[in-house]
Amino acid sequence: MTDRWTRAEERYRQSAERRYRRDDLEWSEADDYEDDTTVIPRYEDEDEEPILEPEPPRRQAPQRADRGRGSGSRGQSRGSGGRGGNRPKRSRVASRKAAERKRRRRNLVVFGTVFAVLFVGAAGFAAWKFMNRFSPAEDFSGEPGPLAVVQVKSGDTATQIADTMFAKGVVASSAAFYEAAVRNDNMSAVQPGYYAIPSHSKASEAVVALVGKSSRVGNVVISEGRQLHDSTDVNTGARKDGIYRKIADASCVGTGSAAKCVTYDQLEAAGGSADPATLGVPSWAIDRVRQVPDHSRQLEGLIAAGTLDFDPSGSPEQILKQLVTDSAANYEATGVLNSGAANGLSPYDTLIGASLVEREALPQDMSKVARVIVNRLEADQKLEFDSTVNYALSATEVATTDADRNRKTPWNTYAMAGLPATPISAPSLDAMRAMEKPEPGPWLYFVTVDKQGTTLFTDSYSEHLRNIEKARQSGILDSGR
Repeated sequence: MTDRWTRAEERYRQSAERRYRRDDLEWSEADDYEDDTTVIPRYEDEDEEPILEPEPPRRQAPQRADRGRGSGSRGQSRGSGGRGGNRPKRSRVASRKAAERKRRRRNLVVFGTVFAVLFVGAAGFAAWKFMNRFSPAEDFSGEPGPLAVVQVKSGDTATQIADTMFAKGVVASSAAFYEAAVRNDNMSAVQPGYYAIPSHSKASEAVVALVGKSSRVGNVVISEGRQLHDSTDVNTGARKDGIYRKIADASCVGTGSAAKCVTYDQLEAAGGSADPATLGVPSWAIDRVRQVPDHSRQLEGLIAAGTLDFDPSGSPEQILKQLVTDSAANYEATGVLNSGAANGLSPYDTLIGASLVEREALPQDMSKVARVIVNRLEADQKLEFDSTVNYALSATEVATTDADRNRKTPWNTYAMAGLPATPISAPSLDAMRAMEKPEPGPWLYFVTVDKQGTTLFTDSYSEHLRNIEKARQSGILDSGR
């Protein structure tokens, strides 16, 4: 009996070992093994919720394994731990998929939030615009205030002008001015410059004032050949207004007793006493200007002929600086800084020569007169221009007397060689171009022989004397003194 139980226990032990203690070879070769395990393993990732995935039936695993090679991924997995060998791999794959799903959900939430914010903002802006269509822009009512000087710059749009009007206190809002401006066809004719508009105006009234002719201020027209100071005509006794007088008249803001103007005397004092640098004199002229013997004439020629704009609300010094600076830019645009290659003169001497050309010649003869000036300077011959004699006189005429021609001044080219100390007038840009590049020719003399302006040129002094006699016979050289 004892032996029988002993043999039975041994058979049971061998049977249990064969069933539960299989080695790798036995596991891989057990094609007929069926796993009836029904427990689904539960995996957890430290950042994810548990994910349940059914394990495929074990009887299918050997069919996919490459038993001949023994190196397939499933064969390696089975050989390294039985049924539990696939669990780490499944955990990583499942974790990656879960993380990807979480990222997608997070991105969807972010995109949805941004879209919602943009949608709400756009809807709010559209609602605000819609509501503003029915609410008028802020506007002034009642009596307007004192005049304000407003600048319209070249190329300004209606929107930019509206902003300027609002900044200067002319209108209550730029929107009100813009709405009134686009309804006024005359806005397209508004020119760059300065305008005096009543402050605290209704927008529609501000637009009407801007397009009206009477609101323009600080606009001065300087005729060719005009000088800084007033002068008197010998024959008629009439006053010829100088540049300072023209600027003073254009500086008035307002009318009648309420007008505010810069005076002739204030401009003359500022132009003669202030340092040239503070008056905008360009670097190419400043050294010569500081050496001018009569400082009341130091700005002569530096305010160009033509139409100029300035801010009339500025001080006399500020007004002159603006005009001198703008004029220098106009001169430089013609090529004065490079003129020496053609005429052998410095830029300031070119300006002086151009002022002589302006006073001595008609436009069609300017280039020839410029050549006479250059030829005489090269020959060290006196210029002997009557215009330089007249410059120092308070009463002027075309003809000059022997006494006037013999009077020594820093400008009289009968009594001195070379160019005058300063320009003698405001030259036009045509005169500047003529002096910068004179017409080639041998001429040394010229004279206007009739009142129609006919001018004869020659390089022969004897011929020049005959031309002067023609001028006398025409009466052009008769003196009124």
